[in-house]
Amino acid sequence: MDEAAGDLKLALPNVCDSFKVHVEVHQKSNSGVKSDDIRVHVMQLLNRHCMVFGDYTWTEFDDNFLMKNVVSIAIVDTELKLKNRQPIDLRKCNVLVHIFQLNEEGPSAEKLEEENEDLVAANHWLLPAVDFHGMWESLVYDSEVKSNLLDYVTTTLLFSDKNVDSNLIAWNRVVLLHGPPGTGKTSLCKALAQKLSIRLSCRYRYGQLIEINSHSLFSKWFSESGKLVTKMFQKIHELIDDKEALIFVLIDEVESLTAARSASRAGTEPSDAIRVVNAVLTQIDQIKRYPNVVILTTSNITEKIDMAFVDRADIKQYIGPPSAAAIFKIYLSCVEELMKCQIIYPRQQLLTLRDLEMIGYLENNVSKLSLLLNDIARKSEGLSGRVLRKLPFLAHALYIQSPTATIERFLQALSLAVDKQFEERKMISECV
Repeated sequence: MDEAAGDLKLALPNVCDSFKVHVEVHQKSNSGVKSDDIRVHVMQLLNRHCMVFGDYTWTEFDDNFLMKNVVSIAIVDTELKLKNRQPIDLRKCNVLVHIFQLNEEGPSAEKLEEENEDLVAANHWLLPAVDFHGMWESLVYDSEVKSNLLDYVTTTLLFSDKNVDSNLIAWNRVVLLHGPPGTGKTSLCKALAQKLSIRLSCRYRYGQLIEINSHSLFSKWFSESGKLVTKMFQKIHELIDDKEALIFVLIDEVESLTAARSASRAGTEPSDAIRVVNAVLTQIDQIKRYPNVVILTTSNITEKIDMAFVDRADIKQYIGPPSAAAIFKIYLSCVEELMKCQIIYPRQQLLTLRDLEMIGYLENNVSKLSLLLNDIARKSEGLSGRVLRKLPFLAHALYIQSPTATIERFLQALSLAVDKQFEERKMISECV
C-alpha cells in the first residue's frame, strides 16, 4: 500500500512483515523537492539510527538536504501495538514512510441556499491541515481505541480492493463514538481523518474533511430539513467522485439528525424529524458503495438515536473519562510542553509510570516529583479530558502569575487547581 516499504526492502533484505513501523515526514511548506528524494535521505537517517525505543522525533539534522526541506521525522504509534517498552530494530521491521505537507488555509464554509438565504451547512478542510497537527498525539485513551479505528479503516479499504460482495458481508463505513461531553470524541474524529490522510498519502493525493453543522440543517421553515440533508449529501457526492481524494464526513452530535423515530410517532417529536432521519439513512446507504469515504459520528445521548442508524454503525465505541494512568500521561505531556516553552524552568526530567515501576521508585528528586504528579492524577479522576487540558493554564493563572516557575511550584499549583475544580463543581451542583 505504501511504496516506501518496497524501498526499504531493497536496502534491508531481512524485513520482518509481522511488525510495521510508521515514519511520518513533515515536509516544509516552501519545499518543492520530490517525495522520492526526501525518502532517500530519510532512509539514510533511519539506517544510521536503526535501534529505537518506541516513538521518536527528529527535528534537528546534520544532513543539509533534510535541514532545508523537512520540519520533522517521527517514528509514530509504536505504542499502539507494543504494550511494553522495548527496543525496536528497524532492520527487522516493515518500515512505511509517509511524507506530507500541511495545508495552511483553514476551513471553508459549505453553504446551501434556503429561501434566498445562504445557510452554512458544513465546514470543509483540505487534509492534512495545520488546524489538526499534533491532535492525534494529544489524545490519550486507556483502551485500544486509536488502534482499532486505524485497523477498521484499513480493513474497509482491503475489502473494497478485493471486491468483497457487500451483499454477503456488510460494512457501512460508519463509526459512532459515544460517551459524556468533553471526552475528546470530536477531536478524535478530526485527528483520525488527519492521521489517515497522512498514512494513505501514497494512495490518495489528499484528504478532505466535511464537518456537517447538524443544527443548521434543521430548517426554520418547517418540513424543509429533510431536503436540506439531501442537498448537503449531494455536495458530498460531488467530492466523493474525485477518486484521488479520501473523504471524511463528520456528523457531531448525530442525535440531532437521527432522533429516534419512535419518539416522533409517539408525538413527542415533530414529523420533520422523521423526514430527516429517513434522508440521513438513505444517504448513508448510497455512500457506502464508494471506497474513498468514511462517515464519523459522535453522540452524547445515544438513547435518543434511531436504532436503524445505530445498526448501520460498524464500530460503536464508548469514550469515557480518562483513568488515573491516562490522566498522568495527559499531565506529563502538558508539563513537557511548558518546559519546552520555558514557563517551567529549569527543565527537569519526569519519569513515566512504567519507568517508575522499572527502577523501583528510587529515593531521588525525579522519582518524588513523578510520584507527586501521579498523586495529582489520581485525585483528578472524574474530570473530562477537556477540563484536564485547561488545568495547567488555570494553575499558572491562579497560583503562579510569574513568567517562570520551578517544577515543584508548578505541581503544587496544579494540585490546588484540581481541588478548586472539584469545589466549583460541588457549588454548582448544590445550586441546581
